[in-house]
Amino acid sequence: MQLDKKKILYDMAQNNPVVVTDQLESVLAASMVNFPDDKLFLVCDQNSDLFCLPLLCDTPGIEKFKKIVVPAGEEHKLLSSVEQIWLFLSRNGADRKSLVVNLGGGMVTDLGSFAASTFKRGVQFINIPTTLLAQVDASVGGKTGFNFNGLKNEIGVINQPLQVIIDTRFLKTLDHDNFISGYAEMIKHGLIHSQDHLAELRNFDLMHPDFIELRGMIARSVMIKTYFVEQDPHERNIRKALNFGHTVGHAFESLSLKQGKPLLHGHAVAFGMITELYLSKLSCGFADGILHNLTEWLLAIYGRYQVAEEDYESFYELMGHDKKNEGKRINFTLITSVGEVEINRNCSKKEIFEALDFFREVNNI
Repeated sequence: MQLDKKKILYDMAQNNPVVVTDQLESVLAASMVNFPDDKLFLVCDQNSDLFCLPLLCDTPGIEKFKKIVVPAGEEHKLLSSVEQIWLFLSRNGADRKSLVVNLGGGMVTDLGSFAASTFKRGVQFINIPTTLLAQVDASVGGKTGFNFNGLKNEIGVINQPLQVIIDTRFLKTLDHDNFISGYAEMIKHGLIHSQDHLAELRNFDLMHPDFIELRGMIARSVMIKTYFVEQDPHERNIRKALNFGHTVGHAFESLSLKQGKPLLHGHAVAFGMITELYLSKLSCGFADGILHNLTEWLLAIYGRYQVAEEDYESFYELMGHDKKNEGKRINFTLITSVGEVEINRNCSKKEIFEALDFFREVNNI
């Protein structure tokens, strides 16, 4: 099958590996030809193997891939899963001339990318993200890794894939909760960079999504993340803007895992954004009226989540483990207004608890 470059709908930049396309089979086939037939490897989880791999059946040469299927779910984003991939690669003769294709959501692309980045000191890999969260978040920036010691993404490296291929056909396999989980990252991109993007997100029909319209929105969301990543590849400065909602959001996520009631990442980030919008009001003068308007919108999408006051200390301790912190200070990305970001903002324990009080109040209405 010959690749028709005119049908690649969005190619972000000459040096950017992200392609948004409606002819994934051709794009993947064009990349495969640069690797020996016996050096092609595919990493899936149980869900992407069952629901997503069949969409690749028309890809020329797909039968040449050796496949490993890892357990699905955030609870399996562990070193033990990485070890399974390393053993699979080793036993099947992988070397530095190999290609690893990771097909799945962010859990699969993070694990598979880390395994490929560290096996034989690094082999080439392509990510095919199959969830909205993976397409708009994990697809850009080269972050890889796994959860460790109860903390999310505690171990990892930054390493760019050879290519990221995004196709919205996969999104039709998602249930509503997983779909809106990814949508939270798109909302974050609008809040930190673009009032126009935020407006189109607010007008999009989440209950009856138009996947052709969504394709363009995904491309614009990816472009926003690309804008920050290209300026600061190693997250020492402005790339920290992308952490909005995540300092508190990761604490929500980690605590929910410990309590045996895991939140999806995007839901945790949505709740983190509500809390950090309040911190933005306290610390950066974010408008109270816009705070309440956005809070109502986010709660309408993600539902209500109860937080107990006795959990505040656990929240605070979990925030203290966040990778963005410097020393003992808890480091936030906040916003002064939509599209205007303040990085490296430190909030007091009292302010953080006040923000958690606000979150409890709006969820108890």
